Amino acid sequence: MGAYPDTLVRLIDELGRLPGVGERTAERMAFHLLRVPDAEALALADAIRAVKARVRACSVCATLTDLEVCAICEDPGRQRDLLCVVEQPNDMWALEKVGSYRGLYHVLQGRIAPLEGVGPEHLTVGRLLERVRAGGVREVILATNPNLEGDGTALYLQRSLAPLGVRTTRIAKGIPSGSTLEYASRAILADALDGRRDL
Repeated sequence: MGAYPDTLVRLIDELGRLPGVGERTAERMAFHLLRVPDAEALALADAIRAVKARVRACSVCATLTDLEVCAICEDPGRQRDLLCVVEQPNDMWALEKVGSYRGLYHVLQGRIAPLEGVGPEHLTVGRLLERVRAGGVREVILATNPNLEGDGTALYLQRSLAPLGVRTTRIAKGIPSGSTLEYASRAILADALDGRRDL
């Protein structure tokens, strides 16, 4: 990249810091931005500036919003006694896309990961416990990711919620709908058998 102007090298370096973007992709993106009309390239810059300036955590559930309280927390049609706990805002949006859950959410903003120095105090666990203590929550669904840290976080939350007398459930794990047993991993099959329910 020695032949590129310094400003272009800087743009390529910055684009290369994005997740999943390697040097070649960063170069292609930079040259694309140079080719498009100024208004299109500057619209991207303005969108980045606006999202950094305006987006913040919802004061109730801690998801991302550009308001004090997000649209889901404000929605009077949501089931207010049902609270689904997720690790990140994108987990919440994935569940929203399914369209079948009509309760409220609580976003932890991460998961307990001792090897990375992330403990419960770094998450929104305290706010979750305050919400439940305030009353009105009948069930808390723990929808953390089905991996070591997610399972550990769910166990910690289950133990923290137990003294509050609220029903605590964990999302099911197992065979995805439409798949076949022969292609499922042993871990998925084990979870499917362990999580079986009466019909």
